[in-house]
Amino acid sequence: MGPVTTIVAFHAHADDPVLLSGGTLARAAADGHRVVVVVATDGMNAECPTQRWRELTAAAAILGVHRVVHLGYAESGHGPVVYPDPPGRQRFVRADTEEAAHRLATILHQERADLLLGYDPNGGYGHPDHVKVHEVARRAARLTGTRLLEATIPRDVVVRFVRLIRALRIPFRYDTEALGRAYSPASAITHRFDVRRFAARKQAALAAHVSDVRGGGRLAGVLRVLVWLPAPVFGLVAGREWYAEVTPEGSPHPDLQVSARSGRRRR
Repeated sequence: MGPVTTIVAFHAHADDPVLLSGGTLARAAADGHRVVVVVATDGMNAECPTQRWRELTAAAAILGVHRVVHLGYAESGHGPVVYPDPPGRQRFVRADTEEAAHRLATILHQERADLLLGYDPNGGYGHPDHVKVHEVARRAARLTGTRLLEATIPRDVVVRFVRLIRALRIPFRYDTEALGRAYSPASAITHRFDVRRFAARKQAALAAHVSDVRGGGRLAGVLRVLVWLPAPVFGLVAGREWYAEVTPEGSPHPDLQVSARSGRRRR
């Protein structure tokens, strides 16, 4: 990861840091870098207002994260109807992008961040809060001049994973057409990290999100399988993480394209 000393990873929800960049964060922390996680939403719910936050901080500790920050917004829900704003907080998808970007920029300045991790233009699988993370991270990167890598997954990898889930007969609803638009094409990937050495730590951090793993959401079955997999198998499934670096203008970085075969950067 070169000379980077402080990494700020900006995510939408409590479980996202592990799923998209857990291995990267663990590797960076192990290499001596300062790692900060910023979540846009707090994950609070009426049944247990602090449970998901406790799970996030537990998972972050497992990964070696030094600080966890809440940007101050509430989750927006998934679907065409956005939840009403709770008392004293605003749903993230309704937030003014410029205001949210300035909140994130303040943290970047406080931390003297060398690198910001955000999401690709699709917000991964298209969740409104994830798309908002993409927009806010790009704006904050421009405001501060911070280098930006956008967490993503090559679409061919997503397709193979969905086929595996289907072969294992794990209940999982998906839209084939939407799947073709999710995440990023392989040509957009600029950084491909092998994090298999930290797979056990990533799996343990995922298991710390008890409410998600034991819940009834559409991804709960997939999460349970990932947590129960033998560590070497989990490493094969989730031991690589991908990013696309963008220029300050928001376009893919022309000098950091990755060879799809070798995984090495071309200059």
